[in-house]
Amino acid sequence: MEDDQSSHPAHCVQQQLEAYNARNIDAFMRWWAEDCRYYGFPDQLLAKGAAEIRERHLIRFREPNLHGRLVTRLRVDNLVIDKEVVTRSFPEGPGEVDVIAIYEVEGGKIAKAWFKMGKPRLYNSSP
Repeated sequence: MEDDQSSHPAHCVQQQLEAYNARNIDAFMRWWAEDCRYYGFPDQLLAKGAAEIRERHLIRFREPNLHGRLVTRLRVDNLVIDKEVVTRSFPEGPGEVDVIAIYEVEGGKIAKAWFKMGKPRLYNSSP
């Protein structure tokens, strides 16, 4: 039985972040609506529908050092805005990147999401 907490926008976003960090695709996809949209900020459609989001993340979840660290979270009604530092394996090498993620949650699922990425900072690189 799901209670109000399980459909709360911040709860949905937190659960998908935890599944992302566990690289558990099934747990991750549980929080995305079938007809969801995934954008590069402000309006570059990167994935349309759950199947495309799943495919994107199957590739991403292969990165051995993948981890999203939540820095701060804001919520207004059904919008959740996270600032994260994400550790990734970039083509140039391992590093981290600042990310602003905006999630629109409807009916306990992420309906739309926008991601603004900062400039990657590579580990062990010269200044």
